[in-house]
Amino acid sequence: MLTQYFRRFFNSSQSSGVILLLCVFVSLLVANSSAGGSFAALLDAPLGPYTVSSWINDGLMAIFFLLVGLEIKREIVEGELSDVKKASLPILAAIGGMLVPAAVFFLFNHSNEYRHGWGIPMATDIAFSLAIISMLSSRVPASVKIFLAALAIVDDLGAIMVIAIFYTEQLHWLYLIIAAAIIVLLILMNRFGVKKNIYYIIPGVVLWYLMHHSGIHATIAGVLLAFTIPTNVETDIPSPLEKLESALHMPVSFIVMPLFALSNTNILFKEGMVDGLFTPFGYGIIGGLVLGKVVGINLFSFIAVKLGWSSLPQNAEWKHMIGAGLLGGIGFTMSIFIALLSYKGMPDVQEEAKFAILVASLIAGISGYLVLKSTSRKRITEAE
Repeated sequence: MLTQYFRRFFNSSQSSGVILLLCVFVSLLVANSSAGGSFAALLDAPLGPYTVSSWINDGLMAIFFLLVGLEIKREIVEGELSDVKKASLPILAAIGGMLVPAAVFFLFNHSNEYRHGWGIPMATDIAFSLAIISMLSSRVPASVKIFLAALAIVDDLGAIMVIAIFYTEQLHWLYLIIAAAIIVLLILMNRFGVKKNIYYIIPGVVLWYLMHHSGIHATIAGVLLAFTIPTNVETDIPSPLEKLESALHMPVSFIVMPLFALSNTNILFKEGMVDGLFTPFGYGIIGGLVLGKVVGINLFSFIAVKLGWSSLPQNAEWKHMIGAGLLGGIGFTMSIFIALLSYKGMPDVQEEAKFAILVASLIAGISGYLVLKSTSRKRITEAE
């Protein structure tokens, strides 16, 4: 049975997924119209100390990462990741879904200038993947939806770690030391029972500023802040974490992510761009997201089940797992984000990466939907 949390999570994901798709189409349309130059100039326009695009990618996306961090912590404390046996399958599947795609990309690009983008196909877009599986309603067991949600959450945690470790520029230790002191302060506040979120958010803004100037990507501040927000395992009393999570769902789903989509999918189609899909770079991204994801997720899941470490989700078959694995290949938000970090100062390469990610996500989404739709023609009598 779906919990109230997952019911709300799926509903918001389905709606935001549709809006994200519309934003992608609008952004592509504007970029390839007479307004394309003006739109690009708007994104590069200064707004205070940073450009508009910097505020979106470094500022608003920190709020997105804050929400992701809250979801991860909540699932670890009281949800699908709280029990080792229950959490083992999505965790191991997510690990396979990160390692195999990265290996596929590296296989094609280890000897060229694109090799630093190996993290691009590792990510799963929560909004799009859950939006598609939600559209299938009772054709798919609820347990498979929960599996995909938990996998996407673990996947995001892995992508966050990859960004922090491998996509960090030169470190500025003074900022990092002060940031560490802020984190200690936040932990102490949690320990001493400070419950009001405002007392965490204000130091969190300072933490974001320090991270932004430390060399570590500023969005990591959102995750660090999330892990200090107090929570509990009681279901009848909303914790500060649950209150903040509830407050952020709407603005993140319907403002932050659509703005990110609008500003980062404004791809100007050029002659030869389609040909770029049939290069080692294109093969690495598309092969990683479309094939690497489904193979990695199902290979590691198969090993875990055969060794008795895990069991398949209730009422699920391997066809469901293949469909879920294909939906895991919808990279979009996080994949584009990693592409921007991988190829800073290389706008043409960023455009090629975005286009390949869009194509791969489209293939993975349609394939996953068709596979899952074909798994059952009967309504599954399970509470949604």
